[in-house]
Amino acid sequence: MNTSELNSFIVILIYGSLVLLSLLKIANPLKVNRKANFCFGIFLFLWSSFWMDEVLFLITGSAVEFHSLFLVKLIQYFTPIFFYFSILFYTNPSFTFKITDLKFLILPIVFLGCLIGLALGYKDPFDSLSIILILVQALFYTGLSYITIRKHQKKIQQFSSNTEGINLNWLEYIILVLLAVNIIYVIYNLFYDPKSLNFFINAVFLLVIYCVGYYSLKQKEIYPLEEKQRQELISIDEEQDSEDVKKKLIPDEELVRIKTQLETVMITEKPYLDSELNLIKLAELLSVSTHHLSYVINTGFGKNFFQYINEFRVEYAKILLRKDSKLSILGIAYESGFNSKTSFNTTFKKLTGQTPSEFKK
Repeated sequence: MNTSELNSFIVILIYGSLVLLSLLKIANPLKVNRKANFCFGIFLFLWSSFWMDEVLFLITGSAVEFHSLFLVKLIQYFTPIFFYFSILFYTNPSFTFKITDLKFLILPIVFLGCLIGLALGYKDPFDSLSIILILVQALFYTGLSYITIRKHQKKIQQFSSNTEGINLNWLEYIILVLLAVNIIYVIYNLFYDPKSLNFFINAVFLLVIYCVGYYSLKQKEIYPLEEKQRQELISIDEEQDSEDVKKKLIPDEELVRIKTQLETVMITEKPYLDSELNLIKLAELLSVSTHHLSYVINTGFGKNFFQYINEFRVEYAKILLRKDSKLSILGIAYESGFNSKTSFNTTFKKLTGQTPSEFKK
């Protein structure tokens, strides 16, 4: 099998994988992250259409310019928008569209105008403008998606003690990889024959698609399914990003009381050993509201929930590491309340400057 035949095989795998994965995400048999998975499924289906020209050529044996059709061009232009929408719903499942969100249609409307101009035979300047709009749209929503994920990774530390599995790291890495691949392709296109790079680009895309499939299908629900609890956590997130968080939610006397109560509970009952501990569970244990508890941890201790809980876990792990225990490093991680060896190693080194193995030695 020569390079050309291998590239054709990869193209078929890319198209088939994207279409299958899009159907799985839209059907969503596990019923998790429903709105996010639906938008992500639409994004994957639109993404698959970029290989339709090559697939149709392999089927018919003649060049079919599917990609150049007016309606196809317009629909494909929404690809990065649907990717961004899926990020919005992953990070805030209660997000609802408002009148102000009609701003998302500004670039597509301008692009539609360019397509109409091209259809009427005005190649210049609409041809160049349409290419610029495609690049602007892709870069803008890619950047916006990346920023949204980074903000999300900070927000979930306000209510979750174990962020692994809900931090959307896989989407962040995929954005960076795709951005790097596209930059390489553009630079190569300017100086060399882009066709010679097709095999490499398609091979990378295929690997990315398999990674997307693996991580997206194992992505669990980020927020609680119960609507009241979900709204509580989302509203706390919003407060942390606003000026209102600087205002006193409770009097100083009440802050000191809850702070003392919290310290007592952490020492006597050791709730941090529960790997699924979150702000809601701890608030119920103290019989206080999640808003007040979040305020006490942020203001009274100068830390977020994630930092506060994991400091206790690391201290407990130190005790187990000092003992002549038969427990492995993974066993100590689980005993201390961590849900994986990776998160244990990362958190332990961040707080102590050493890995658990180094500390034990």
